[in-house]
Amino acid sequence: MRAPAAYVLAMAAVVAACGPMPLQQAETECLEDARLAVQPRGEVGIGAGTGGASGFANITISSDFLLGRDPSAVFDACVVNKSGQRPSQPLYSRSDWKG
Repeated sequence: MRAPAAYVLAMAAVVAACGPMPLQQAETECLEDARLAVQPRGEVGIGAGTGGASGFANITISSDFLLGRDPSAVFDACVVNKSGQRPSQPLYSRSDWKG
């Protein structure tokens, strides 16, 4: 039994999406994980309108923060996991790190 060509192409795209991402993209994405290891992030909002008062709260707490992990170790592990490569420079020497 032969699989339709469209099915084979779709499966190839799915497998390719699981591969490593470029190092620079991984570093950019992993910077947020490192920031969340330092402290929780969140926002709170309130408002009023014709329908009455409303509000929201959004808080993100990472397990890395709860476990007290070093943000640099979190960054390194994340980059290796996503790209298969070590970071191009240590977290604490990055100009965009404000931990």
